[in-house]
Amino acid sequence: MEPNIDHLLKIVTELTITIKQVEATAKLLDEGATVPFISRYRKEATGSLDEVQIAAVRDRLEQLRELDKRRESVLKSIRDQEKLTPELEAQIMGAETMAVLEDIYLPYKPKRRTKATIAREKGLEPLAEHIFQQENFDVAAEAANFISEEKEVKDTDEALAGARDIMAEWMNENAEARATMRQLFEKQGVFRSRVIMGKEEEGQKYKDYFEWDEPIEKAPSHRVLAMRRGESEMVLMLSAQPEEELALAKLEDMFVKGNNAASEQVRLAAKDCYKRMLKLSMETEVRLNSKKRADEEAIRVFADNLRQLLLSSPLGQKTVLALDPGFRTGCKLVVLDKQGKLLHNETIYPHTGQHKAQEAGQNVKYLIDRFDVEAVAIGNGTASRETETFVRGLGLPASVQIVMVNESGASIYSASEVAREEFPDQDVTVRGAVSIGRRLMDPLAELVKIDPKSIGVGQYQHDVDQSALKHSLDDVVMSCVNAVGVEVNTASKQLLTYVSGLGPALAQNIVEYRNQNGPFRTRTELKKVARLGDKAFEQAAGFLRIRDAVNPLDASAVHPESYPIVEQMAKDLGVTVQDLIKSDELRKKINLKNYVTDTVGLPTLQDIVSELAKPGRDPRQTFEAFSFTEGVNEITDLREGMKLPGIVTNITAFGAFVDLGVHQDGLVHVSHLSDRFVSNPHDVVKVGQKVEVTVLEVDVPRKRISLSMKGDPATAKPAGGGSRNKGGRKEKEEPMDDFQAKLAKLKGMFK
Repeated sequence: MEPNIDHLLKIVTELTITIKQVEATAKLLDEGATVPFISRYRKEATGSLDEVQIAAVRDRLEQLRELDKRRESVLKSIRDQEKLTPELEAQIMGAETMAVLEDIYLPYKPKRRTKATIAREKGLEPLAEHIFQQENFDVAAEAANFISEEKEVKDTDEALAGARDIMAEWMNENAEARATMRQLFEKQGVFRSRVIMGKEEEGQKYKDYFEWDEPIEKAPSHRVLAMRRGESEMVLMLSAQPEEELALAKLEDMFVKGNNAASEQVRLAAKDCYKRMLKLSMETEVRLNSKKRADEEAIRVFADNLRQLLLSSPLGQKTVLALDPGFRTGCKLVVLDKQGKLLHNETIYPHTGQHKAQEAGQNVKYLIDRFDVEAVAIGNGTASRETETFVRGLGLPASVQIVMVNESGASIYSASEVAREEFPDQDVTVRGAVSIGRRLMDPLAELVKIDPKSIGVGQYQHDVDQSALKHSLDDVVMSCVNAVGVEVNTASKQLLTYVSGLGPALAQNIVEYRNQNGPFRTRTELKKVARLGDKAFEQAAGFLRIRDAVNPLDASAVHPESYPIVEQMAKDLGVTVQDLIKSDELRKKINLKNYVTDTVGLPTLQDIVSELAKPGRDPRQTFEAFSFTEGVNEITDLREGMKLPGIVTNITAFGAFVDLGVHQDGLVHVSHLSDRFVSNPHDVVKVGQKVEVTVLEVDVPRKRISLSMKGDPATAKPAGGGSRNKGGRKEKEEPMDDFQAKLAKLKGMFK
């Protein structure tokens, strides 16, 4: 598809990038290139646009193309009605948003019979037209001329009522009036939430919204979604509109032009128009728009959390003993080799009596010795702290790390088709324990097997637009998978699915080829995989790694299309490619300008040399062990003023949830995240971050823990970026530097 020049110019203006960058990006996208591929391997073409900018171009192109499709449909409909004038066509072609386009189309849109339709059938349109001009004449006498037994107009009141119905419809279909009302609802509308009588007890979780008013324009995402959920659960009544007097005054200002009998009829028609049509239409629209904004914010927060979780530090390839804790039913134990293969499983009972505990301890020590276990992973669910205490009390070698692992979603995985396919002969408890162990080894590789909505790092994820949520989360997963790179000989089908250019079918074909022919020895061998053609190879090859390959570049992020460049570099220095990888001194001798061509510039050459320094390097941070405070295992063990270590498990617009090891996460409200003003919690903390918190309040009956991170040096750095006005004061604000935050900011320009 040839990019539309008008679309390109619009995107240039909105994103402040060059026409050459937008055009190149659009063409690459239309040719089937993925965002990670374009960002990593087509820097010369796009002028080094990053993933955020490329995704913004992609999404804006989709919006503009959808608008064009609708525009063509509207033009065809009006043309078929033989009502399309040059002026109307120009209006339609100039509409820049779907809302404006629909306003223009409204008078021509096929509709069911309305009050105005019936009035027209009674021949009352001429009367409406006369009155609408608001000249000074005897309105009642004029209306009497339209009394007709044949047309069922009994008296002047009925004639005037019909004329008002027609005028009200004109007002409702007036594009300028709709634009004015839309702005009024958006800027001065108010959410009014009230509890439904008799629902006070069952709706206690919505107590904050039993008597709640808030400007629509300022309502944060989490409150909008909470009120809407309360409404859908039939606990709250929710309205979203401005003061009626204000709206009526605006409408009258637009249409009432005099102070005579005709003007009074127009005033009555305006009132009817607002109450019967515009109010409902605009409230529906503003609710949809506020829901869309709330969805976008909730999805952005979810996506930020997911990115941080997926890029959590991996323990790496080590033999792991994993425990899925339990009390009466015991702890399911599995041993995994360095590649995550299941070697052994059994159930131990450390919490059902001293004899059983001793037996369990002996088993654990025997298995650690037998399999040369390097780490113990313990799920953080029921009996987790007790199981951790049990394992730490066994006197294991200091070289064996003991790590608590977040098991959110492990039960979803264990019952899934993916798990049944991997372990057809094992029950769900074994599969769950395997998932816990693999999460410690490589969170990304394991978490891609689970629906992101089940991982537990979102808020209101079931209330937001599911299509938009999936689109955003798929972007994040693909970005993370390709940023890290995938070992093609050990990766699961699910992980391979997210590699640039592949997808489920090709991922399955790669696994089948691997099973039938053994491990891949070269990247070129990928071309032998069924249906993996040149295009898919181009998109995927740079992100697939082959450890210990004959060609050392196959283990790196250097794309096969650039191998000749590296080989020429080595040849010019009289060394091998392997020598270049090993020697920093040799790499410093490379004059990159000697290798610039029409298609390969300095950005790609710099990437190549950087990759040669650390081929296939993992961008994730080094794993650090963590342990909770001993003796603090339950919410009842907490006391106000306690300082405790914790791990951030979820971040929302209003704060961060922290696991203290007491089976109930505490909340650090945004106002307690730092000693400085915080507008975006993601600027201060990340999912999986280890923090120190102070207990502010413990509400045992409601299982609520309030925490503070004020005074934590890790969150006391001076903020950068712009400033924000809060309560008349200028406050510093951190820049939004995460992928989804940037993307949300760019998308905001499209509105």
